[in-house]
Amino acid sequence: MKILFDQGTPVPLRGHLPGHEIDTAYELGWSQLQNGELLNAAEQRSYEVLITTDRNLRHQQNLSDRELAILVLLSTSWPRIQQRVDDIQTAVREIAVGDYVEVVI
Repeated sequence: MKILFDQGTPVPLRGHLPGHEIDTAYELGWSQLQNGELLNAAEQRSYEVLITTDRNLRHQQNLSDRELAILVLLSTSWPRIQQRVDDIQTAVREIAVGDYVEVVI
């Protein structure tokens, strides 16, 4: 699966999602893109999942008819996220295009 990490997503999570192609917005030079621009760029580059910590994304953007899934981690704290890696792995495995899923951390 082709996954994009948004700005606040801890990069060490990458190591816990083996078998996936993972890039970060920072690595792609997309750090300054606003949410709508980031979603459009991700879709144009055929990303299947955006993993973000932006809780407001669904309130700021119309997510219907999107060609990627959005997985929201409800914390930016790597130590807390580490404790929920199993839940995140399950969410990534089960997520489908157009889904919006929040993982409580």
